[in-house]
Amino acid sequence: MNGKQITKLGFEKRAVALALSAAGLRERAGLSRAEILAELRSVQDNPGAYLSGGVYSDLATELTSQRARLDARRGADLRPEPLPYRVWGEDLIEPGARSQMDVAMQLPISRAGALMPDAHVGYGLPIGGVLAAEDAVIPYGVGVDIGCSMRLSVLPLPPGALGTDEARGLLLKHTRFGAGVSFEKKVRGDHAVLHEGAWREQPLLRHLHDKAAEQIGTSGSGNHFVEFGTLTLEAPDLGLEAGDYLAILSHSGSRGFGAQVANHYTKVAQALHPSLDPAARKLAWLPLGTEEGEGYWQAMNLAGRYALANHDLIHARLARALGVDPLASVGNSHNLAWRQQVEGHELIVHRKGATPAERGQLGLIPGSMADPGFVVRGRGNPDALASASHGAGRQLGRKAAANTLVKKDVQAYLRERGVTLIGGGIDEAPQAYKRIEDVLARQSDLVDVVARFTPRVVRMDTGSEDV
Repeated sequence: MNGKQITKLGFEKRAVALALSAAGLRERAGLSRAEILAELRSVQDNPGAYLSGGVYSDLATELTSQRARLDARRGADLRPEPLPYRVWGEDLIEPGARSQMDVAMQLPISRAGALMPDAHVGYGLPIGGVLAAEDAVIPYGVGVDIGCSMRLSVLPLPPGALGTDEARGLLLKHTRFGAGVSFEKKVRGDHAVLHEGAWREQPLLRHLHDKAAEQIGTSGSGNHFVEFGTLTLEAPDLGLEAGDYLAILSHSGSRGFGAQVANHYTKVAQALHPSLDPAARKLAWLPLGTEEGEGYWQAMNLAGRYALANHDLIHARLARALGVDPLASVGNSHNLAWRQQVEGHELIVHRKGATPAERGQLGLIPGSMADPGFVVRGRGNPDALASASHGAGRQLGRKAAANTLVKKDVQAYLRERGVTLIGGGIDEAPQAYKRIEDVLARQSDLVDVVARFTPRVVRMDTGSEDV
């Protein structure tokens, strides 16, 4: 017996190895090839009859799981009611975000979920939504900016060692922001992520590689930023003594590469579920163990590593320009899906705008362009699927902020807090966000605060109307 003969029977990839193993045992028991193939067809037709034990039990278990995945792939009805889930900071969360989370918890693949206090309406899963699914991944449960992440570098300098004008000049020279932007070719950085074999394993990734290489080390638009500020440690931690330090904080993602992966695989997922309830259309999923699901999983993780590479280069450039090596670094991703044990079962936990917060795990929760951010340590709360907020969260949408906020009021807010801003649209004004202190107060059972970061010189993309 060989794998080619078994594949012709219609077995999927995972089942072929199990079928080969069972066939080998039956061959050694003296059965002919024709007899073994007949038995394999019988297992294939009725795997439930072989689950209780025997040579074919493992194969039968796998085939039963495959059928469940195929049923999900063809589309299934939503649950009549959402599964129960915990909400942190309910008084801070708009009804639309709750409605989106309710729909997500009605998916047939959903098993657990949580909503963070910074939650607000997004595409599909709300920003601040955490969703655990069984054997499936949801592209819009991860988000368009795959791998969007934070990075903090603590420098061996006091905050006063870097003047405002010098900090401003360094950010203008060593960072780039906006859709389609890149560094000039002669100064563009390189990174090991660009040389990974994964780029060659899918036509989509091969197509996107050159653009990703061009944009490496840059940041997008919207709420992405790079800033100098003061990190305050009230007690020794992070391998550092208590005190104030000059630090760099950045928020960046996977650029156009991640967005194109998200959009491509969302279309693939929607095509797999043509009968999915329209309310859940942006939550269409890809079953793992299928070509589509494994393709997205590979591309998603590559985009996550690419996003972290952008932070690597941003921080390296600035530290090199200052002639120092960072004393400590903290980072985390908040737009990814992870394999995670939940009540003894491996599930796929999507965090769309949520920070991983396993017990002892360090993370970053920023405020706004003029409000503090915080280094936190997770408490591993199982009801939150070991998660926390990823920031303050919007209280005004971009259009609402642009239409209601007044530039002079935003500028006054910045002056009061001693913040110098480069770029930054009024849609990213501090007043468009919830108060970070309120958000933190509502998740004290999710994280402990380790340190406070106070922004001083901030660079963002230019908005439709700059502050």
